[in-house]
Amino acid sequence: MKQQRLTILGLKHIPAVKPGDNLGKIIAAAASKQRIRLRNGDVLVVAQKIVSKAEGRFVSLASIRPSNKAKELARTLGKDPRHIEVILRETKRVVRRRGKHLIVQTRHGLVCANAGVDRSNVQGKNVVSLLPKDPDRSARRIRAQIQQIAGRQVAVIVSDTFGRPWRMGQTNVAIGLSGMNPMIDYRGTKDMFGYRLLVTMIAVADELASAAELVMNKSDGIPVAIIRGYPHHPTRGSARRLVRPPRQDLFR
Repeated sequence: MKQQRLTILGLKHIPAVKPGDNLGKIIAAAASKQRIRLRNGDVLVVAQKIVSKAEGRFVSLASIRPSNKAKELARTLGKDPRHIEVILRETKRVVRRRGKHLIVQTRHGLVCANAGVDRSNVQGKNVVSLLPKDPDRSARRIRAQIQQIAGRQVAVIVSDTFGRPWRMGQTNVAIGLSGMNPMIDYRGTKDMFGYRLLVTMIAVADELASAAELVMNKSDGIPVAIIRGYPHHPTRGSARRLVRPPRQDLFR
């Protein structure tokens, strides 16, 4: 059997991203500076923050007038009511409120802290960033740009850092995807002892996003990683398939 090897390359030389920037062009240029030639089958993991920056997903809190609900939550959570108002505007459902923590379901269906509304790594006083409006569409755009600029068929994952039920700490997950299936479905196959698997579905897009985070140090300015050697079949793909349907949600 051929030994499988994965290589994860962190891309330096990514400049400060501005609204309207072509991320595919920026990524291709950064790879060239590091003398990395993009290959067919590469998986690009792109941090959500630079995607949001390129798409102009910023809000100045100075422009926000908080609602009564935001003010009430802010008093409980000890936070800026304008920040809470922005979170509520991005929220479909408040899942849990405890202490200073606010866990919500975003309009994308993602369950996370503060709907992904974040002040970190954002220039400007009292400015927050939002998640991309459609992370799958963002991934498709970057993939198409790479195809046009570098002539390579790659998969693209837009990643963000999430907490997890049952486990301490945070890890990166895929919130947007294009060019591969987000899961490997082993249901109906047999294990090495002949037992038929009934429920096993591996979230490979999340695993790749998490693996990429090991080289995507936020303080070092490495918001993009190339994963090379992961075998996958090119397809449209969608990270929305990773969102558990309500009927299967044991915590709802």
